[in-house]
Amino acid sequence: MVEPVTPDYDEESSLLQESSIVDRSWRLNFDGFEVSSEHKEKKPPRGIHDCLGVLGTEDTVAEYYQQQVEMLEGFTEMDALADRGFIPGMSKEEKEKLAKSETFAIRISNIANMVLFAAKVYASVRSGSLAIIASTLDSLLDLLSGFILWFTAFSMQTPSPYQYPIGKKRMQPLGILVFASVMATLGLQIILESLRTLVSDEDEFNLTKNQERWVVGIMLSVTLVKFFLMLYCRSFKNEIVKAYAQDHFFDVITNIIGLVAVLLANYFDDWMDPVGAIILALYTIRTWSLTVLENVNSLVGRSAAPEYLQKLTYLCWNHHKAIRHIDTVRAYTFGSHYFVEVDIVLPADMPLQEAHDIGETLQEKLELLPEIERAFVHLDYEFSHKPEHAQSHS
Repeated sequence: MVEPVTPDYDEESSLLQESSIVDRSWRLNFDGFEVSSEHKEKKPPRGIHDCLGVLGTEDTVAEYYQQQVEMLEGFTEMDALADRGFIPGMSKEEKEKLAKSETFAIRISNIANMVLFAAKVYASVRSGSLAIIASTLDSLLDLLSGFILWFTAFSMQTPSPYQYPIGKKRMQPLGILVFASVMATLGLQIILESLRTLVSDEDEFNLTKNQERWVVGIMLSVTLVKFFLMLYCRSFKNEIVKAYAQDHFFDVITNIIGLVAVLLANYFDDWMDPVGAIILALYTIRTWSLTVLENVNSLVGRSAAPEYLQKLTYLCWNHHKAIRHIDTVRAYTFGSHYFVEVDIVLPADMPLQEAHDIGETLQEKLELLPEIERAFVHLDYEFSHKPEHAQSHS
């Protein structure tokens, strides 16, 4: 449980701190609280309940304490921002180094996609398998998706303040939406071709030993390369690089399914090849439909999680002693980042200059948070009026 903790200070350091620290009794403060040690390191167990999507009693308790830990960590981060005016993080040199690493990950993924596509074209020609052809078309789409994601990244890095006054960060989910839509279209085409093959009387599917060795060798090599690229791209937090990681993971799955379908069709029955292609197509459509849904939510302005709004409210209240009330705190997606709206109540007789400075410095603090693209701070002298922009709530 959350318990008060008395810090261990010696008498001399305590006197020094008391003389140098201004009165902060008005602030919300959780420095004296921490989660007890028996729950602090406990993570929600991943067992049979997790596989079934059901939380047992121990899982629920563990999840609750994990939320408490994350809440206190979030408040500590907000305290650091309120006191120092910035969040401790990477230096400029470290950010530049990370940006170069992300660019390298994108380039190596694009180069690998081109080489692997050529290898799979050869495997398709050698085998004539519909499942391998479906997997090859998926690789062709990887090249298209790579161009789309590269174009969105390039567009975001070339600002145009007059044509796009609030930036072009919405290019990122828009590019992913286009990519996902093309993937789903390809899946439907593969299903139609596979059904046509199933109902038609075509020649028996058969691979020679030499053809089989080539197909198995190429498909296994492609799968291994994609697997290692997936692990590498997953180490980044950039959304575009993570999209590449997701794409590499899908390729690992589709390559394995395609290879298994070819071998089954070669050794058992012909119909297994088009059935494998249909399974690949359905998997592709389902996966990218979920991706579309996720990015649509980010574009239509979905609210941030309650835990994040809690952090923002904590930061706003601790910003300045003169803040009497916090009327509204909103955070909603506008692309890959949040727009934030905050209404704070200040004394009615406060000079305009002082009120302006309080609001502006709060806006600057909010925009220092990495998840926030833009913050709007509205100043008021009372909180009994109707909500601003009432039409948006009707």
